[in-house]
Amino acid sequence: MGDKKADLILKNCNLLSVYTREILPKIQIAIIHDRIAYVGPDASHTLGPKTTVIDVKDKYVSPGFADPHLHIDQFVLPSEFVKKALLCGVTSLFSDPIDIVSVAGYRGFQEFLKLGEDLPIRIFQVVPGGLPVDVKFSNSNSLTLSQEKSAVKHPHVLGLGEVFSWTKVTLREPKTMKSISSMLERDCIINGHTAGASEKKLNAYVSSGILSCHEPINFDQVLERLRLGMWIMIREGSIRRDLKEIIPHVLSHGTYLNRLMFCSDGLDPLDIAKFGHIDHCVRESIQLGLKPIDAISMASKNNFDYYNMGKDLGGIAPGKLADILIFDDLKSIKPNKVFVGGKLVVANGKIVTSIKKKTISPWFKKTVKLKKFSKNDFLIKSKKKDVLANTIFMQTEIITKIGSTELHSKEGQISASLDSDIWKVAAFDRIHGTNQHSIGFLENFGTDIGAFASTWSFHENDMIVIGSDDSDMAIASNHIIKNQGGLVVVKSGKILASLPLQFAGIISTDSFEKVSSNFEKINNTIVDLGCRFSRPHLIPLFLPFLALPSVRILSGGIVDVKKRSYIQPIN
Repeated sequence: MGDKKADLILKNCNLLSVYTREILPKIQIAIIHDRIAYVGPDASHTLGPKTTVIDVKDKYVSPGFADPHLHIDQFVLPSEFVKKALLCGVTSLFSDPIDIVSVAGYRGFQEFLKLGEDLPIRIFQVVPGGLPVDVKFSNSNSLTLSQEKSAVKHPHVLGLGEVFSWTKVTLREPKTMKSISSMLERDCIINGHTAGASEKKLNAYVSSGILSCHEPINFDQVLERLRLGMWIMIREGSIRRDLKEIIPHVLSHGTYLNRLMFCSDGLDPLDIAKFGHIDHCVRESIQLGLKPIDAISMASKNNFDYYNMGKDLGGIAPGKLADILIFDDLKSIKPNKVFVGGKLVVANGKIVTSIKKKTISPWFKKTVKLKKFSKNDFLIKSKKKDVLANTIFMQTEIITKIGSTELHSKEGQISASLDSDIWKVAAFDRIHGTNQHSIGFLENFGTDIGAFASTWSFHENDMIVIGSDDSDMAIASNHIIKNQGGLVVVKSGKILASLPLQFAGIISTDSFEKVSSNFEKINNTIVDLGCRFSRPHLIPLFLPFLALPSVRILSGGIVDVKKRSYIQPIN
């Protein structure tokens, strides 16, 4: 009404109204503190002596973008990731910190929440819903039911993260069902993961109260889930890119868009620098034929409708929080100004607000609890001269199958065979200090290195070491222990590339630019030396991942996922 004067007025806006699917010209927006007070043709009644007025000059104005499902406990600290996300117009992140919890439990979850606070972006969290992946084999930390109940009392914790072992729901596994019931009783959101589920299994999963999925890789899967009342997050991230497969069919089918969103599911530093974030999804969708207003609604309004936050976020209207983007045009979709809560945080492609690096508790940098290694720690012994070995055959960086090969022992020891592309692979418990480990054989890696080691592996966080030379495997392991986490490539006793991940063994405390450079060098070094795969960093990341078939390795042994049984390395 103008009784209080605005802090900021934006005038001459071409407003993208996500509520009416239209572009409204010559709009003025008045903002008081962090909320929008007025949207209309004339905000002059809110103008006061201290009001800042910005003439948008007929540029396009939209609500801020959101990523409804990603893992920000990867690569860089939240304070570093935020710098890149804001430049892409992303003002809200919905984080599932599953790997922080798998390493550091409830204490780690609480500490990670603090790292996301007091930043010029909105970070919402969920309690990880997928731990342990398989109680028979998993070595990860997880939250108890009472800890989950305590966690959701935090104002930025919205509910349960992706329940990706959907068989736990269809088989009514007690802990999972209690978690779901507890969340529903508190009116919390529960995120889904339904890869491989269909028909009655999918019906059962949805009936439990889990109403979203980011796993559909084609339109048929999208449509089946939409028909059952689910919300779909179309994934366009570093692990999978599904947008081009889905959007054209959405258009030709005439599908309602109000339950469709974009998500990244996580981005590596090179991808966010090359492609962008949710802004990339909007650009790609527009190029594929989606109307700009619809693409922007999927990037903003729909996310907050799903999370039951539409009264505060997702559009530009009176009473809403003032998370606002200004674009020069609707093709490049690169915001030249970004406001979060009415405060300017990006101008002309640069961050114009302070982003403080948080203090990290010292214990978070001491999670690699392993003794110094020697080459003898990687020996595989046999009294037989010739043995038939079971191998983990790499079909892709992620997909494996059981293989077999004949190997020869020398002086009672079986070595890897670089000529035959047979490698040793080892998994060590580096979290609990148990010294539990397993060693087996891996096939079809195809690069000329001595060792590749990593402490970052999805949801188990064993240290994984792949090698053709036992001494190099020891050098790689000791380098990681010294750094308290990371990835490293070794050949002939020399370190060729290293990416330190000092924070919980899965996140670097270095700058985004330094991490990006080290990450690129890791992959390029392995690829340039002959690796069969373009993204070799994914191999140790997924080797212990029990949610995928067919063969995985953990510190407890080599696992046949479908049979839920251990496989011996040598028959």
